[in-house]
Amino acid sequence: MTTLKAKLQEDLTSAIRARDELRASTLRLTLTAVTREEVAGKEARQLSDEEVLKVIAKEAKKRREAAEAFAQGGRTEQAEREVAEGELLDAYLPKQLSDDELTAIVAQAVEEAKAAGAEGPRAMGAVMKIVNPKVAGLAEGGRVAAVVKRLLTG
Repeated sequence: MTTLKAKLQEDLTSAIRARDELRASTLRLTLTAVTREEVAGKEARQLSDEEVLKVIAKEAKKRREAAEAFAQGGRTEQAEREVAEGELLDAYLPKQLSDDELTAIVAQAVEEAKAAGAEGPRAMGAVMKIVNPKVAGLAEGGRVAAVVKRLLTG
């Protein structure tokens, strides 16, 4: 069974062979981030596929934020490249939840929290504790928090 990291390396090799500069540089940067994560801490270790996914998600998020910043600064060419890199990385991530799916999961968690006696805006932490394990890797934290806030104050 090939690991996700090995898959990234294989894809990098074929991108280099195909002279696909965008894919090659994106994968190279992502693999560097994975390696950096592996040597962080007291001793070097192999990352699990789950940990590699977290690194990819973090890299994809960086691309989205950079694209936004470039777009606001009127640098459309760089913004487009960041968007393209982000989309490339998204292909390695599990499919993100739709707004409806996310809202349904959060609504259920709000009910659970209410049943446990947590209500109103102060219940945010309790609801997030229930929701986070269910949506880990399937929805960005900011998106989750926004839905939780909306349903608690709504």
